[in-house]
Amino acid sequence: MNARNKNDQLTFESSLEFTEDNESKIFTSNEATSRLWAVRVLPDVPAVDKSFDYSVPEAWIEDGKADQIAVGTMVRVPFNGRQVNGWVLEINVQPEEGINLLPLSKYRGVGPSQEVIDLARWAARRWAGRLNRFLTTASPPKNVPSLKQVQPGLEKTNAPEHQKVWFQEIVKRKEVVLRLPPSEDNVAIASEFVCRGNTLILFPSISGAQKLAAGLKRKGLQVSVVPEQWQNAAVGGSVVGSRSAVFSPIVDPQAIVVFDEHDASYQEERTPTWNARDIAIERAKRKEIPCVLVSAIPTLEAISWGHQIKPSRKEERDGWPIVEIIDRRVDDPIRSGLLSQKLTPILRDETGPIVCILNRKGRSRLLACNRCGSLARCEKHLIPLSQKEDHTLECSSGCKDRPVVCDSCGSTKFKNLRAGIARLREELEALSKREVVEISSDSKGKIPYSDIYIGTEAALHRVERASHIVFLEFDQELLAQRFRAAEQAASLLIRSARIIGKRDDGGRLIVQTRQPDHEVLQAVLHANPEKLIETESERRKLLQLPPYSALAQISGASASEMVKSLSQISGIEIMGPRDDRWLIRAADNHELSKAISSVGRPKGKIRIEIDPRRA
Repeated sequence: MNARNKNDQLTFESSLEFTEDNESKIFTSNEATSRLWAVRVLPDVPAVDKSFDYSVPEAWIEDGKADQIAVGTMVRVPFNGRQVNGWVLEINVQPEEGINLLPLSKYRGVGPSQEVIDLARWAARRWAGRLNRFLTTASPPKNVPSLKQVQPGLEKTNAPEHQKVWFQEIVKRKEVVLRLPPSEDNVAIASEFVCRGNTLILFPSISGAQKLAAGLKRKGLQVSVVPEQWQNAAVGGSVVGSRSAVFSPIVDPQAIVVFDEHDASYQEERTPTWNARDIAIERAKRKEIPCVLVSAIPTLEAISWGHQIKPSRKEERDGWPIVEIIDRRVDDPIRSGLLSQKLTPILRDETGPIVCILNRKGRSRLLACNRCGSLARCEKHLIPLSQKEDHTLECSSGCKDRPVVCDSCGSTKFKNLRAGIARLREELEALSKREVVEISSDSKGKIPYSDIYIGTEAALHRVERASHIVFLEFDQELLAQRFRAAEQAASLLIRSARIIGKRDDGGRLIVQTRQPDHEVLQAVLHANPEKLIETESERRKLLQLPPYSALAQISGASASEMVKSLSQISGIEIMGPRDDRWLIRAADNHELSKAISSVGRPKGKIRIEIDPRRA
């Protein structure tokens, strides 16, 4: 029996029969209007994951507008008493007799291709999300009425005479992890592929993607940057972009290249928590073209997937800057502060820019009363209060700000146990006798030039070149309570090394730590990623963590109901709850997605994170 919505429209569950006669073209101006034809549309409504049938207006058939309707076309439709956007998922849909379908309201423009829609369907299953969320990402930012052959005026150059030694290996194996030091020229790597055919290139940041595209254009190569140049990408040439570019249109792709595959920005923080790297791998597999993941220190997921190509030891060492580790185990953790004595001559005498990194905003993240020693804590949530730049105390859970007064003894004098960058800026200026500029995620506009910067890791995305980068307290990265902490800490050092340059450039990467023997620091110190990869792989295998299993994190008001259903499925392991969150473990991603799909979403608020970043 056909299911209908309250507007008496056929829904996605409708069982429709097709015959060979139905396969003929239906949207022609000479078609008899007495025959009603329809299309199946997915509304762009967050809570809806079903498709609905709509008729093609007779006026569209008469004036030829119906010829523009294809799979992926973006339209506007009436839905539940209002007008919403949507995507055509099927054409040539013949409704049953007696069914009164509402007509399409408006033709908006060209949308994702059938290939991209199929890829989005796969991603929706893989990350337990709704298809319309992925199609929104895959759609152009502005309406594109039609695809006109746009010619940027750039001609493809011939392939380089001296081919990189690793290129033939990539062509032969197709699934390749290319391990190259941070200072390697990304434009030179990308041009190896682009000059041989259309290539989809992903870069962690849109600013980095724009610079990469500019470098390729200077070589005379046709490149479009998405999403801004979505229309150009759809008619030809190579495509460059950040995370969302993995769904971009591209004509006859010959390869997909993912730079810095280790970078966490490839994963969407909102649910569904999809990863562009994994979608790139799937897209290349479907097109049977090479997929290349480039990284200075590849993730275990990448290494377990493809064949790793490594540079010589000399090339790898020369591509990293000089690394200096300051062992702070002998320093008093309270009285010494974050600025060790070894930093003083660097801050006062070395030529800048010098960038100091501390991932703590504000003036202080932990205060203790100077008289009685009590910690400044929120009375309601019992968590430490942090000090803002206006010197008031704030609770991270949203309580009202309060003055700096001890609850126990009433004293107004506190010791700063964990200084933030606002306080460190004052200390740096006093120590170096120079002006210091503060950079954080709150910093807007152009960053003024300075010999010394202090900031969170956001500074690594705002400063292009530096002579020295100093991590004032790297242990908080190494000891973060998440199983990917080591890889994420290594990612910060890779980014820093790229800003400093090669060993011969004379810059230094300085790390203050009380764990000088940690495998992340040893890998960077010796420019040998194997020191981290081998240790991390053994740890993950022992604890059965990805890539040796698959994880999901479930939270929300209805989480317990879903977890109870999942616990009945063989091969699914439940861990928790901890802080009202459960971890779900399965043997692989296929089994995990299959289990989550089989139980369905319960009513109520729920958050499902596949491959959780902070677990």
